[in-house]
Amino acid sequence: MRATGDRNILDEFCISFCNVVEKYCRYIVVSGFVAISSGRARATEDIDMIIDKIPFEKFRILHDDLVKHGFVCIQSDSSKDIFEYLDDNLAVRYTYRNQPLPEMELKFAKDNLDQYQLNSRVKLPLTGLDIWFGSINMNISFKEEFKRSEKDLKDAKHLRTVYPEKVDESEIKKIKSMIKRLRL
Repeated sequence: MRATGDRNILDEFCISFCNVVEKYCRYIVVSGFVAISSGRARATEDIDMIIDKIPFEKFRILHDDLVKHGFVCIQSDSSKDIFEYLDDNLAVRYTYRNQPLPEMELKFAKDNLDQYQLNSRVKLPLTGLDIWFGSINMNISFKEEFKRSEKDLKDAKHLRTVYPEKVDESEIKKIKSMIKRLRL
């Protein structure tokens, strides 16, 4: 397990962002940052986050709180415009004001698969981060079935190696089937 003193810029950015978001809705951090925060040595400049689809007024308050904590949205300063992007199933990116990296890529949950991910979210003590992640089985499934790049396959292999007690092949098969049905 990583200790608090082992934190880097990406960790601190993620913790700060998640601390604001969790006041307003459920969220999960998914994809490459799951593997990286679990000890995989590779670079990334962004963190991927899925949040519950919330009404505009609640999103406006969330966005204002993010701004109050030093974050800005690259696409727009207008919470209405940002909400419309999200509502159209597009991702938006937040950074710290006057600092282009790292970025948080934020998306609304768009279907039953995303809801399933939010419902099965976990904390991963090995990371040393008190944040919510998509399950190990979900991350492996997406990387092996949907993304399939060399980097993603290595991430999945790393997660299988580091979390053998969390890997459930029947759950992975079920999720891959959902991915084929809903995303491919």
